Amino acid sequence: MSTLAKVSTTAVGVALIRARESEREDRLLNDPYARAFGDAARTSYREAPDTWAMVEQLVDGFYEGRIVGVRVFDDLVRDAVDAGLTQIVLLGAGLDTRAFRLDLPADVRLFEVDVPEMIAFKEPILRELGAEPTCGRTVVAADLREDWSSRLIEAGFRRDVPTLWLEEGVLGYLPREQARAVLTTVTGLTAAGSRFIAGALKVDESAEHYRKLKEFVGSEAQPSRGLGPDPATWLREIGWATEFRAWDDLAAPLGRGVATGDPDNGLVLATRHQER
Repeated sequence: MSTLAKVSTTAVGVALIRARESEREDRLLNDPYARAFGDAARTSYREAPDTWAMVEQLVDGFYEGRIVGVRVFDDLVRDAVDAGLTQIVLLGAGLDTRAFRLDLPADVRLFEVDVPEMIAFKEPILRELGAEPTCGRTVVAADLREDWSSRLIEAGFRRDVPTLWLEEGVLGYLPREQARAVLTTVTGLTAAGSRFIAGALKVDESAEHYRKLKEFVGSEAQPSRGLGPDPATWLREIGWATEFRAWDDLAAPLGRGVATGDPDNGLVLATRHQER
């Protein structure tokens, strides 16, 4: 197995975070597959021990905040399904396992979109584990910088069905123009009543773990990337209604002490309210 690209390796880091959390008695989630992803990735880095050591350092630095973020998104997925959404698209799915671990209903159709090399790493591990999703699951090999939407449609995505669109950071690695192009495409594919979750999280980029992350992914992490400093305004301009949820309000019930004290730090929940 070839070594994963550094940006893809951040997905391994999140899997290691989920694996660590799953071992706690007071765990916020249980992911029985995450450890196998981490073990396979460690094996692939036999000849790059320094890189693997950096991954483990990043896991230590990001653990508390990231695991709360994963759980918050888990809850938002459940909320959307409870509200009747039966189609979910994960953009830059990485090593996500929600189709397996959230006990989603059988009538839900979940699409995982990611680059071929990530899928080539992930799928054999799931097969070896005998993992079975509780919902319909379709893997779509596509790069978000290219024509990913046609592959999604070919895989069975229905444009007339309200959809939950989920991304947990991949757009932050794309230049602003490309990131917004992804969301413009999403808007064109999306039925009224669909949902999209956009991060409006502020980070202390001077903190050591953020500095190390920048060093690790090189030029990928730049201020001119992602949807921009005011994603809510831009989303409204292209046909979405938006609601802001403060991070501290979302995190408080989970009891992990990751409050920021900043009421402007949080998530933008967008709902498609009209056809364009």
